[in-house]
Amino acid sequence: MKKPTLLKITAFMLGALCASVTVQAQDKGPFRIGAIVDMTGVYSAHGGPGGVQAVKMAVEDFGGEILGRKIEVLSADYQNKLDVTAARAREWYDRDGVSMIIESTDSASAIALQKLGKEKKRLTIFAGSASSSLTNENCSPYGIHYVYDTYALAHGTGAAVTQNGGDSWFFITADYAFGHALERDTSAVVKENNGKILGNVRAPLNTADFSSYLLQAQASGAKVIGLANAGTDTQTAVRQASEFGITQGGQQLATLLVFLHDVKGMGLQAAQGLQFTTGFYWDRNDETRAFSKRFYDRHNGMPSMVQAGMYSATMHYLNAVKSAGTDDAEAVAEQMKKTPIDDFYTDNGKIRADGRMVYDMFLAEAKKPSESTGPWDLLKINSVIPADKAWRPLSESACPLVKK
Repeated sequence: MKKPTLLKITAFMLGALCASVTVQAQDKGPFRIGAIVDMTGVYSAHGGPGGVQAVKMAVEDFGGEILGRKIEVLSADYQNKLDVTAARAREWYDRDGVSMIIESTDSASAIALQKLGKEKKRLTIFAGSASSSLTNENCSPYGIHYVYDTYALAHGTGAAVTQNGGDSWFFITADYAFGHALERDTSAVVKENNGKILGNVRAPLNTADFSSYLLQAQASGAKVIGLANAGTDTQTAVRQASEFGITQGGQQLATLLVFLHDVKGMGLQAAQGLQFTTGFYWDRNDETRAFSKRFYDRHNGMPSMVQAGMYSATMHYLNAVKSAGTDDAEAVAEQMKKTPIDDFYTDNGKIRADGRMVYDMFLAEAKKPSESTGPWDLLKINSVIPADKAWRPLSESACPLVKK
């Protein structure tokens, strides 16, 4: 056989092979990511439609395709209901072939997602839920907790307030998994710093009137009223505490989970002086401002730490899929854990064996109205909380994935 003929046959076979691979990739259909968020409820400003936008931005910036397939983002409103979360996630896995779910839900729904992801061997990224149990007793080889958790919030705000003289606490706590975990973790920090817990009261999600809870806290004589809640519940409690003159009477509010949009919703007149722990602030440096301007142009608002984290986590996931050459959850999780995170969100992030993404956090403070120069100029960063101080040490972990 002549060499030209052999070369033609070889070229033909290679072309046929490439065409076959392309057809197989197309036969799989789109590469699907699911974003399940609170679209209209108490947490919608922090994740919600903005979180979905952040995921879509990451997909577009990545190039819109992976493993020869177009990337498609599915989204759903979990309606603050655990059963809705579980049903939609199962539908996405079983019917729609979703490779990864990223959430900005409540902790009870997140724990259900964690268990389902483990059952289905699919990767789940937790960006909005807070319970530290997701990387402790409820950890999973397929679960990544990315933005914040109750341990970091407690060891940031709780430690700072107690060490500055706030050594007696009364908690007003959201009556579900997140609130209970946040109160538990903060109570431990207060006691570690020689403080006392004088009492607590539990308030249902989406409470409109905190007056009875605030009066109980006021009557306790505690120096600090710890708000172990979030979203519009925190906003309502802070505004009503201001109306009742509680802080003017000498008691301090410790807002244990506050987002940028909470401060904007409360207004600086009510929020000024509040200290809290955050993982991201849009105006911290040139990189955060550049991303946030792009986000603002699409969403008409600056990103919360959850929304910024959803972008960062999605990009980190897609890069891991590309490096691994597969969407197999075990392989991708391994790749995510061995690859450092260095982007606008953090320059020293890493994902540990328990699935916790650890990085430097910040102690922030709401500005006085006179200090603000614009509608989104709301915070100042008082200090950095180093990663080794912010997160639960692996030596204290109950996660069975951690080797001791």
